[in-house]
Amino acid sequence: MGIQRRRSWRFILLFFPLLVFLPLLFSVSELHRNSKELDQDLGSKRSNKFDHIVLGPAAGEGLSNRLQCSGLEALNKTHLSHISHAFNCSEIISFVTVFAVYNSSQSDEKLSDLVTVGNNSYSKAARSMAILNTYINFIQVSMPKSNVIVLSDPASELLIRRNNVSLLHIQGDYSRGMLMLQRIKSYIAFLETRYEEHLQGKHHLNHYIFTDSDMAVVDGLCDMFHKYPDFHLALTFRNNKDQPLNSGFIAVRGTPDGLQKAKIFLQEVLEAYSSKYMKASRMLGDQLALYWVIKSHPSFDVKRFSRPEAFMNEIHGAQVLFLPCAIYNWTPPEGAGQFHGMPLDVKVVHFKGSRKRLMLESWNFFSSSGSDISDMLCLILKSGRTKYDF
Repeated sequence: MGIQRRRSWRFILLFFPLLVFLPLLFSVSELHRNSKELDQDLGSKRSNKFDHIVLGPAAGEGLSNRLQCSGLEALNKTHLSHISHAFNCSEIISFVTVFAVYNSSQSDEKLSDLVTVGNNSYSKAARSMAILNTYINFIQVSMPKSNVIVLSDPASELLIRRNNVSLLHIQGDYSRGMLMLQRIKSYIAFLETRYEEHLQGKHHLNHYIFTDSDMAVVDGLCDMFHKYPDFHLALTFRNNKDQPLNSGFIAVRGTPDGLQKAKIFLQEVLEAYSSKYMKASRMLGDQLALYWVIKSHPSFDVKRFSRPEAFMNEIHGAQVLFLPCAIYNWTPPEGAGQFHGMPLDVKVVHFKGSRKRLMLESWNFFSSSGSDISDMLCLILKSGRTKYDF
């Protein structure tokens, strides 16, 4: 009898931990499974992109210095200010952008890969050209006296037949992984050529604004060269601790001194890029290198990036003007100030990342509806934080 009792107790002691911890193990397993499913659901939602414009609330409602919209009608800004300022521009300004053409694969021609915007359908290869043409369209409306210069690979089959648009071939590696590095090299080569031509008396004063091609110039930029007459080159900044500078907008004064100082500055950036940031060459290397050159200068105070006010600083012998992204490089989904709406004096809108469709939709709205640029800005503001399909 005693032996049976001892065996019973041993049985209970042996299986008691299982009785206690087994439900807990099932609970943890269930929690892990549910968490995994939730992550998958969220990942699926994050990857979802819309193939049509999705309007939401307009950020900045009630703020006096932000665009106010009633539907797609701007309440406190008119297009007349853009047009009158654009035609009074006495400066010669050329916009310069780097554009690469990549061979399209057979999958690019499949119907499933086509993206339709308005009455047009685009393959993957055609989307980039549509963005480039829209970039040119906006410049020709907001700054009709300006020229556009497209820097590209001599081996590309790029053809552009537009008024006041020229194609300049610069030798280099324009592959996807090296394009950001090549962009700086192309800028340097371009500035070197213009500097030499200036010394030979072949060129009159011509200022240059180097930009990404997914930007829309929505107001005149002549005042920048009048208001800040002493800068050699201008950069745009935002209140971002790790990446305060965006390389999508670089203005250069077209004097021999401005061209030479800007070239030397970009050579410093290229050296930092090549020696420190090649692992980020596909996307962020240029911006990281740009910031490294700036912050490494002994006289520079990075705290100035926290205040959205233009300022100047001498960097490696160049007078560098720092302009707030909120005005000269405003981005709908990210960057300082996006949660507070769109500044009334915004001049350049940058359709980074998944907002490329929005750029085409905005142009279609402006060009076909009879609306002015201010109303178009309401469309951008109300739909800019949505992920679209290219």
